[in-house]
Amino acid sequence: MITIVLADDHNLVRKSLKILFSAEPDFNIVGEVEDGLEAVSLVEKIRPDILVLDMAMPGMNGLEVAFCLNNRGSKTQIVILSMQNSDTYVSQALRFGVKCYVLKESPPEEIIKAIREAMAGRIYLCSMLNKTSRAA
Repeated sequence: MITIVLADDHNLVRKSLKILFSAEPDFNIVGEVEDGLEAVSLVEKIRPDILVLDMAMPGMNGLEVAFCLNNRGSKTQIVILSMQNSDTYVSQALRFGVKCYVLKESPPEEIIKAIREAMAGRIYLCSMLNKTSRAA
């Protein structure tokens, strides 16, 4: 079973992810938060396999959360789900220990694939981000 914490300040996004993930028999949502500080606290408390993390949140943004957890030696794999598609955000996220980066406009299957890649310890960038990077 893959344990997952959802961190996004939009309730609709969290609920949509829960519906999407419910179709995956090996996915188990073990917590939800809407604030970056809460994300750090919950991850440290329950140590999920995966943190699905929004980039823009109150308290701490996604990069700050990733940096903090990485510095504290967290084993939780981080999957960023964001509207931010700049190479700067992506490269910083990867430097801060993020395994996967998926744009919110990507097909739903991409977030599923990203979680599976993160569990396997692999880096994954969504196909839409790869196209954006190549076009630049």
